[in-house]
Amino acid sequence: ELLEKVKKGGGENAVLRHTQHKKKLLVRERLRLLLDRGDFLELSPLAGLAMPYGDVPAAGCLTGIGRICGVWCVFIASDATVKGGTIYPIGVKKQLRAQEIAMENRLLSVHLVDSGGAFLPLQSELFPDKLHGGRIFYNEAIMSAMGIPQVAVVCGSCVAGGAYVPTMAEESVITDHIGTLFLAGPPLVKAATGEDVSAEELGGARLHSQVSGCSDHFAPSEEEAYECLRNVVCTLNCEAVPEEDREPESPLYSPEELLGLAPLAYSCTLPVKLILSRLVDGSRFQEFKAAYGTTLVTGFGHVEGHLVGIVANNGELAHHAALKGSHFVQLCGQRGIPILFLQNTAPQPAGPASTSQAEAHSNRLKAQASMMAAVACAAVPKITIVLGGCFGSDSYVMCGRSFSPNFLFLWPNARVALVDPRHFPTVPPAGDWTGGEQELKQLKANAFKPVQFSALSRLEEESSAFYSSSRLWDDGIILPQDTRKV
Repeated sequence: ELLEKVKKGGGENAVLRHTQHKKKLLVRERLRLLLDRGDFLELSPLAGLAMPYGDVPAAGCLTGIGRICGVWCVFIASDATVKGGTIYPIGVKKQLRAQEIAMENRLLSVHLVDSGGAFLPLQSELFPDKLHGGRIFYNEAIMSAMGIPQVAVVCGSCVAGGAYVPTMAEESVITDHIGTLFLAGPPLVKAATGEDVSAEELGGARLHSQVSGCSDHFAPSEEEAYECLRNVVCTLNCEAVPEEDREPESPLYSPEELLGLAPLAYSCTLPVKLILSRLVDGSRFQEFKAAYGTTLVTGFGHVEGHLVGIVANNGELAHHAALKGSHFVQLCGQRGIPILFLQNTAPQPAGPASTSQAEAHSNRLKAQASMMAAVACAAVPKITIVLGGCFGSDSYVMCGRSFSPNFLFLWPNARVALVDPRHFPTVPPAGDWTGGEQELKQLKANAFKPVQFSALSRLEEESSAFYSSSRLWDDGIILPQDTRKV
């Protein structure tokens, strides 16, 4: 339901204004014309949802991965039905993440620009800092130096700082009567100089194709613009990925059953091999150290024909399990095999109550630290999927966001938090208690109830998959049954 809401963009009136008054194609129609077979993986589609900018997603842009002429591309496409494509802080963050993916995987970057520029009332949140809007242009320069091509289509308004996006691209296409490119539009020219000038005269397609040279290709229509861009991609000398000769083998058990296996209790009672048997090709899994540290499952399998190492939670990440994980991750690093992490971490065990428990706790911490180092240093692609709960330090050990997996996806039931709300501490504040025993009991019984309830409610809300995804802490929520395809 949320994805359908997002696809409606800025709402019915905004869509009508965009398509009938402006005579422009919707952003997903543009992508269908541009991409092979029109299919793509949309990244973080819920970014901006329920953020404090109104009742529609406020990212103002789509990002995703697809193929043009067989070449894998990252695309960043404005959605002008959402507040005129105006860029909000979450939109900047979304574009920077797309550029990070392009650099990390050396993928051609495609910009479809149709934007009113930055949302000025929030300039302090999207202009001055290192990872604000200017970083987009910095990344364009760095990617060019790395030999990663970038191309653009100006298919709408392209104002202010956003005008640098297509002019810094290797090649750009501008669409007649639709695309405009300028640092300040006609109203500001009028205010500054008193001169009346049309958008077409100031920064239209013919001006930039024939006079300024800011655009490399002139297109009479949108359809011709995307055909032109496809032709440009064919001349970039990028290596096209060949089509697979054969269909990969399906699992013996239907991936559709993953919807019924998605864990809701987050207590790791569900054997993770039930999930693996519906993820890997032919349900074949070559397990590594099967009888040792059994609360972590490690081994090799194929997903859609690709060999991967799999590290999956099957209970508490105890001492032996973490040592096994460290060993396996190092093996994958040596062999150059990508790693798939499946997170469903158990709640953290209670603190030690005896010397022997304290020693076991220390051993567990040392083993987890070893696995953290192995995960951080493994120079192979890493993809993390949160199947259920993801709590505390186990998130780091299992390649959570702060350990920079190439991609991080969540199932809709996922919970991501420092602590499990069910294990939220209930003790009163620390310090010497000088009152009577009865007074202490009364304090425990009543004094902290409202605070406790408020903290629990907030923790519950902020640990949901939708809270995470709307803030771009991940690359999107995916349906369990689509995991193999994604």
